[in-house]
Amino acid sequence: MPATALVETLDALSPRELPQLDALVAASGWNQLAADWRLFERLGSVHAIRDGEGTIVASGAVLPLERAADAPRNQPGAAWISMILVAPAARGQGLGRAVFAHCLERVRAQGRVAMLDATPQGEPLYASFGFAPLWRLTRWRREALAQAAGPAPVDRPDAAPLAALAALDTEALGLARPQVLADLLARPGSRCVRDGLAFALVREGRVAHHIGPLLAADEAHARALLPRALAGIAGPVLIDVPDGRAQLAQALRAAGFEPQRGFARMALPPAGTAAPAGHPSFIHAIAGPEFG
Repeated sequence: MPATALVETLDALSPRELPQLDALVAASGWNQLAADWRLFERLGSVHAIRDGEGTIVASGAVLPLERAADAPRNQPGAAWISMILVAPAARGQGLGRAVFAHCLERVRAQGRVAMLDATPQGEPLYASFGFAPLWRLTRWRREALAQAAGPAPVDRPDAAPLAALAALDTEALGLARPQVLADLLARPGSRCVRDGLAFALVREGRVAHHIGPLLAADEAHARALLPRALAGIAGPVLIDVPDGRAQLAQALRAAGFEPQRGFARMALPPAGTAAPAGHPSFIHAIAGPEFG
């Protein structure tokens, strides 16, 4: 790591800094929008390294999530670490490791479980810090269609059953994040589709629509909800599905999706504590690697 690599916590994102952070996302081909950086700014924290000209060349984000009300006593809240990005010209200098270590120290200082969804390239780095995998998932992508399959459902964000969605999300994840879900649902173009106790949140991204979280009591209900989530979308679509969902994988392939890359959900609890257990069987697609 260069001796000059100073990691800075950005208290507020200025009109100059936000485009620089967006440029890191674009250079990596990721799907996040300026609204995602604003969410991290409002509910968590954004961290950065600048070059000699003051331009941001590496980033990280920390998003605190509260423990569920019925969580065991030895389970604290958690914090998601994400957006570890380095500008192409600055790679290979240890900047990603430096900003990640800074984010991790912030989580440790709060006494929270550090959690993340690691790409195959990042997993060895996080393992070197002591993170262990909990379970694995796969990102699926459908390319753009010539024409959308029917109109989008009329489930509007302002009419979405946010309370019911948040309750099931907390039960599934073992962590409460109603403010995160409310932010995602309130964005232009977002919608929530529902069938009984099955929910899917659909939102726009920089390069594709994203479906997630997709929550249901069983895989059959999750699979049945997929066409409604896809309705009205002609452009590319991403969905991050826990491995072992054979029915959903079959439905995704039939809808034109192909697996793109894997992730490992990893955790590093403080000594004497446990990572949130939740009910992962309810999770049929995550909210995204940046949100858990």
